[in-house]
Amino acid sequence: MPIIDAQIHLWRTGIGTPPHQTTPYLVQDAIRDMDEAGVDGALIHPPASWDPASNEQAVEAVQAHPDRFRIFGYPPLDRPESPEFIQRWKERPGMLGFRFYFNKPENRNWPVDGTLDWLRPAAEQAGMPLALLAGDWLPQLGQIAERHPGLKLMVDHMGALRGAKGDAAFPKMKELTALARYPNVAVKLTGGPFYADDAWPFRSLHKHYRAMYDAFGPTRLFWGTDITKMPCSWKECVTHFQEIEWLSDADKALIMGDALCDWIGWTR
Repeated sequence: MPIIDAQIHLWRTGIGTPPHQTTPYLVQDAIRDMDEAGVDGALIHPPASWDPASNEQAVEAVQAHPDRFRIFGYPPLDRPESPEFIQRWKERPGMLGFRFYFNKPENRNWPVDGTLDWLRPAAEQAGMPLALLAGDWLPQLGQIAERHPGLKLMVDHMGALRGAKGDAAFPKMKELTALARYPNVAVKLTGGPFYADDAWPFRSLHKHYRAMYDAFGPTRLFWGTDITKMPCSWKECVTHFQEIEWLSDADKALIMGDALCDWIGWTR
């Protein structure tokens, strides 16, 4: 089965924001590490907040390795021309959606204060999914999903609490699983080992994975790493998930690649 990572960052300049590694992570680094881990492809999320040129680097990665990468771009949302960007960016090589996070004082309320009301219908019309760091506003995400049933929405990092470990990282699991009622909402199982409070194979995560599996099923869960902040190797990120006993081989094939490719339109 092809293994596709639902989230990685690539950057040449700037300093990675901790807990990410601070040194650049280049396309050749990713290819080397993916080959060592047996990972066939990855969805690049450009970290434009610390490297403004990372969107262009992602396009270069797709052009150099079209069988290995696709992109969820991170264009600016606070410029007068921003409402016009979606169609233009859709035409960029490998661009299959967008990923946004709102964790700065100046943009923290954008998802819920009307600032982005233009974005959702535009993305829906263009058929461009949105991946969102939405753990702080999951109920509002449900309202968005209901208002825009044709817009595919992906919750980053299982809605986990940033910086927390173990059970404390998942205080909103009920709010998250409640979103399963909306068929246009999916969850990225990215960053799992980072939130574990035990060592590999990170069995403390299994009950949380199970809760999400029972709610969303294998077609709306997408395995991934966010590798530059992992406490373990990429290979260990792969094997910790492959060794979950209660997942069938068919489930693992979906969650570790096939379901993501189908959701975002990555034809392999």
